[in-house]
Amino acid sequence: MGLFHRRPKLPPADRPPLAPDERVLAWAAAGNGEGDGVLVASNLGLWLPGRGHRLGWHDLIKAVWSGRELTVTPAAQHADRGDYLVVADAPAETYLLLDPGDLPHQVRARVTRSVAYTQHHPVPGGSGRIAARRVPGVDGLTWTVRYDPGTPVDDAEVVAETDRLVAAARAATAPADV
Repeated sequence: MGLFHRRPKLPPADRPPLAPDERVLAWAAAGNGEGDGVLVASNLGLWLPGRGHRLGWHDLIKAVWSGRELTVTPAAQHADRGDYLVVADAPAETYLLLDPGDLPHQVRARVTRSVAYTQHHPVPGGSGRIAARRVPGVDGLTWTVRYDPGTPVDDAEVVAETDRLVAAARAATAPADV
């Protein structure tokens, strides 16, 4: 795109119900252009076709751009353990974007920026990834654990070791002046 060539504005009919402090960063029509919907990236998250709500950047486990298709994997909450959430991969959703514009870049940048800490750890009988994410409008970090397939998620030893690992990660990332 040239210096003065701007992408057309998002048509009002495709505009999601944005929050008062939310703004559109990028958008792209999905599918073959025959009413498959529009993906809209905002400063607070990603609006996907067919959903009546936004997925926060911290709710996306993975986003992959193939050059034609954007595949997003949302997080599904498995358990709330007080100091952290146990999440798993929800079914991945793939969208064909014939004119992606800046959408893939914005999705990647925003998902990446939401991650403040990530580390993979062994636990009894398996392993898991501990992550701390930035959530717009929330002070501090939101902690999650995503176990690898086959890990006994609810086993007492796994829970105890995960509690210890999350506590250590929280301590290591706490601001020094607190």
